[in-house]
Amino acid sequence: MKDVQGELQISASQALALVRSGELRAIQVGGRGQWRIARAMLEESIADAYRRAAQRIAAGEVDG
Repeated sequence: MKDVQGELQISASQALALVRSGELRAIQVGGRGQWRIARAMLEESIADAYRRAAQRIAAGEVDG
């Protein structure tokens, strides 16, 4: 999660919210249930976010 936070420049709670919403695929491992996100899953999530942003821009749904 720390790597995700750094890569996306977001807080721990924001990273967890992305996982819980399903926007970022992750697995829980170990006895403490720590979240793990594969680099490929993070890159896929970022690419999806760029596609959604491009669609919103094309549809004129973006402010300023």
